[in-house]
Amino acid sequence: MTLSEVKSALSQLQQISFQLPNGDFIPVHFHLTEVGKVSKHFIDCGGKVRQEERANFQLWSANDLDHRLSAEKMKNIIDLSEKVLKLGDLEIEVEYQADTIGKFGLEFNGTNFLLTKTQTDCLAKDKCGIPTAKPRVKLADLNKHTACAPNSGCC
Repeated sequence: MTLSEVKSALSQLQQISFQLPNGDFIPVHFHLTEVGKVSKHFIDCGGKVRQEERANFQLWSANDLDHRLSAEKMKNIIDLSEKVLKLGDLEIEVEYQADTIGKFGLEFNGTNFLLTKTQTDCLAKDKCGIPTAKPRVKLADLNKHTACAPNSGCC
């Protein structure tokens, strides 16, 4: 989800809710503690230099149970961040405290913002020798590939 998509969704809402991948909701008294621009400059395992930029939201829950961030206030925070940080219409990643800081993608289902799971991946599979498909083996050929013969005592 991009910043413009978030702002569009916020314009439809009176209250904001974020749902975790396990179905739980982040407490309604959460704070948006940071809006940032995250730049990553790296080299993948195939030797290719890459760059990524994302907008980052950090959500945090404290013990101030009366806190409520309105959709309008969140949109104003994003507008200011875009102006000051020159964000552009970047994809968003969300940080939220779990056992450690969790990094999530973001989607919107018309009512709630959904924190989505993110995963690591190899960006140079063609250079790493990672097979694109699992090799298929015929059961009839299985004995041909074993180092031990039945009843040989080696297994």
